[in-house]
Amino acid sequence: MKNVEKRIEELRDQIRHHDWRYYALSQPEISDKEYDDLLKELKELEAKHPELITLDSPTQRLTNVLQKGFKTVKHAVKMFSLDNAYSYDEIKNWDERVHKGLNSERSRRIEYVAELKIDGLSIALTYKKGILELGATRGDGETGENVTFNVRTIPAIPLKLLTDNPPQILEVRGEVYMPKQEFERLNKERKKQGENLFANPRNAASGSLKLLDTKITALRNLSCLIHSFGIIEGMKIERQYEFLNLAKKWSLRINPDFKLCKNLDEVFDFCKSYDLE
Repeated sequence: MKNVEKRIEELRDQIRHHDWRYYALSQPEISDKEYDDLLKELKELEAKHPELITLDSPTQRLTNVLQKGFKTVKHAVKMFSLDNAYSYDEIKNWDERVHKGLNSERSRRIEYVAELKIDGLSIALTYKKGILELGATRGDGETGENVTFNVRTIPAIPLKLLTDNPPQILEVRGEVYMPKQEFERLNKERKKQGENLFANPRNAASGSLKLLDTKITALRNLSCLIHSFGIIEGMKIERQYEFLNLAKKWSLRINPDFKLCKNLDEVFDFCKSYDLE
């Protein structure tokens, strides 16, 4: 029995490692077939020994839950909405307000992290001792909807962090979104079935995450990018750049298009490098 337990843990660790390589780093080390073989072996062993199944096992993403509704949960730290700027002058004015609000010493040490914004549905993920416990929508910022079962179906969201020393409690924020190719595939299917088409990928992602049938959510191939945190208990993180690199090590998927900028000119250079006009 000990050999079986050991093999199950080995398989889980291997699968988590390859999930991290694929989703967080975009650097897969094995083929899809090799990955599927690992998952198949794990499923077979767990089927023979159901007493060894744990909620954080890679086989437990889809729990075939037909929900009656979503309970309301209160965020431990308020989720604020992002403000917009539509010109470089607006960014300069914001930068001036930032400097004005700080003392001269801190003002001299300001750096910015520039990253691309993903247009999706805001999500808060809570991990306790490295295990995913809760997935909640932003809602009104103070309270959101508990969509944990649906969140668990998203392969880009790890059920267990890839670290031997996780924070006691970690709450991260991100965006659940639908890749464009999946959006096009879904609308093509809906058109064949005579169903109403989704207006855009954001609406499709939002509607998919709030479905009561987790099996349908799983078929929508949603993804997720983490951009910030609300709580990291027992660990002091003061810089956004530090958090993003730590999140990636923990197997949380972040937007690869981010840059540490020493000043506002570097922020503008980053923006211009993506300017399509």
